[in-house]
Amino acid sequence: MGHIKEPDGVDFIINGKPLTDKERKAISEFIKADKAKIARQKLSKSKTTNSKKLVTA
Repeated sequence: MGHIKEPDGVDFIINGKPLTDKERKAISEFIKADKAKIARQKLSKSKTTNSKKLVTA
């Protein structure tokens, strides 16, 4: 991985404020829900793919 040079007039330094417990919990819940949604989508895709493979006879 190479070094990224900062363009003129652009500052990549981030000084974020610490998260509150409420914000941290909201982000955590969002990530959990998103992971569950992705898992359900993968599961439904695999069921569709498997059923198509079985009906080839």
